Amino acid sequence: MENIDTGKAFDLAISLAREAGEMLLGSLGNVTEIELKGEINPVTELDRQVEDFLVSHIAREFPGHDFLAEERTNSKGNSKYRWIIDPLDGTTNYAHGYPCFAVSIALEQSGHIILGVIYQPATAEMFTAVLGGGAFLNGKPIKVSRRVNSLDNSFLVTGFPYNLREPGVLERNLERFRKFLARSFAIRRDGSAAYDLACLAAGRFDGFWEENLSPWDTSAGALMVVEAGGVVTDFAGGIFDPLKSKSILASSSEIIHDQMLALL
Repeated sequence: MENIDTGKAFDLAISLAREAGEMLLGSLGNVTEIELKGEINPVTELDRQVEDFLVSHIAREFPGHDFLAEERTNSKGNSKYRWIIDPLDGTTNYAHGYPCFAVSIALEQSGHIILGVIYQPATAEMFTAVLGGGAFLNGKPIKVSRRVNSLDNSFLVTGFPYNLREPGVLERNLERFRKFLARSFAIRRDGSAAYDLACLAAGRFDGFWEENLSPWDTSAGALMVVEAGGVVTDFAGGIFDPLKSKSILASSSEIIHDQMLALL
């Protein structure tokens, strides 16, 4: 039966995320090639370069493992291990020189996410989590916030999907935003779902919601929130599966979660 050294995989993910972050910082503000995968969904040359770097180095250490990455790497063989990678979460920010973006790496074992790493290069913040082992920021344990127990006092964060220009999508998302804005203390929209989830795990936000995300956006971050003591479901309150779910709701407590579900 195929088994790996989880510690080795964890250390490798941290090391590669940091190296990838340095690659990104080196070109921040100097992006020259920007393409569009959709009307408002950009990709840069750095997205692809960093993905190739991460995939090639992981494949060298763990030959035979599968990959699911945002830009062009999608292999599904017989391995029970699959690396889920977002080489640059927050491409729009990055392409415009706005320093809010992240590298996200997760490892799936037989359908379960067993480790996650999210690195924010501009702030040198390394968020990590291992299934059953807690969540950490730069090696120190983190927990979700317990400062509020009501949505009325909650500091929220969200994002808008790239398919906003499809019929009904803009209206649906604006209506949710309006409801939460009227009920919460404040809302931020940072443009990186992975970093948003990591910040929630670190106690900075009390709740996060977004639809139409992909596995590479949420796999590492959802694990971090749970390991930090938070709650993660889909918009209907069902089990959140980063590989299948079309929506994500994450919060710092059951009380806030239930209140957010009621509005959704």
